[in-house]
Amino acid sequence: MIVLEYKLVAAAEQRRGMDEAIRTAQFVRNACLRYWMDSEKVGKNDIYKHTTKLRAEFEWAKKLNSTAVQAAGERAWASISRFYDNHKKGAATNVCGRKPVGYPKFKKNVRSVEYKQSGWKLDASTKRLTLTDRFKIGVMKLLGKWDLMLYRQEDIKRLRIVKRADGYYAQFLVDVERHFDLEPSGKTIGLDVGLKSFYTDSEGHEEPNPRFYRKAEQSLKKLQRQVSRKVKGSNNRKKAVARLGRKHLKVQRQRKDHAVKLARCVVMSNDVVAFEDLKVRNMIRNRKLSKSIQDASWREFRLWMEYFARVCGKIAIPVNPAYTSQICSGCGVAVKKDLKTRTHVCGCGTVLDRDHNAAINILRGALRMVGHTKTGEATPETLVEMEEDQPKLASIAEARIPRL
Repeated sequence: MIVLEYKLVAAAEQRRGMDEAIRTAQFVRNACLRYWMDSEKVGKNDIYKHTTKLRAEFEWAKKLNSTAVQAAGERAWASISRFYDNHKKGAATNVCGRKPVGYPKFKKNVRSVEYKQSGWKLDASTKRLTLTDRFKIGVMKLLGKWDLMLYRQEDIKRLRIVKRADGYYAQFLVDVERHFDLEPSGKTIGLDVGLKSFYTDSEGHEEPNPRFYRKAEQSLKKLQRQVSRKVKGSNNRKKAVARLGRKHLKVQRQRKDHAVKLARCVVMSNDVVAFEDLKVRNMIRNRKLSKSIQDASWREFRLWMEYFARVCGKIAIPVNPAYTSQICSGCGVAVKKDLKTRTHVCGCGTVLDRDHNAAINILRGALRMVGHTKTGEATPETLVEMEEDQPKLASIAEARIPRL
């Protein structure tokens, strides 16, 4: 599956129609969630039946295409099923102890509506999209570089209308396989992400941390003050909110662009990529470092590495980060150090940057678990590797990756 995104050229009346469609989808999603809370033993089919009842009960809900109403119900069921999965894994309760972690919540600011294979028409030759439901949105022009003529209309399984700070976008979900056949490079690499540098690899290279949010922080504060000074409900306040939203959107796009390009470069240059299996959600609870951790976008970088590894036929291995920065990569002895200590110094004579030492341990930990599905744990016993392990890893990578 691939997603093709285009910006929509829409008039004011068409934008109001899309807003109404999005609000209707939000109502259906929340109504299905309320139905699940008030009933017992509600399954996915019951949610589908309830969406039909909602269209019969509320006349304005009939304006939205029936498949879009079903998709809104599927969104509610997705949150419910995710809650069930967390419950089976033994997720703890929240601070108050009333509801388990991941309990579904009502949405008050939904920004998208999703259609299936009806309710819209596409003219790929002229790049025109027509929404045919009863909101009378009509024909809109698509702005984008992707060529829709390369795909069949029946291969487009979903259409999503997304509202962002700078306009409306159409996303097409196309049922095609994406794959690149690459020759094995014979290289392996371990990555240790950080805040001083974005990552340090097992060869000692440091990728600088762009810090997009930190660079834009003063501009964001200024725009936020402008919003606070405006009268609530006024047009000037709406304009100030729009300017602030566009600035946040720019930072978000900068992070994504950096993560995508860097992940693609790392995966295509190496046959095996080992990285830390970090729990970023737990790490951002640190009040002193949470802003910097979120600005680094480690999670997005990891997701794109895993995606490109799957597309390019490479191997991406998450490794438990425990003890990787404490253990000496030369002799395997644990050398305790706090976060302020940036240089690893061992009695065996090994003197390395702290992150470089951790990256070597991550690569060696991945070597021991190649061929296994369980995340490996880096301990003093498992991280001690001999020099002959490097050709072993290269041979495994060459055997796993098909040649052209």
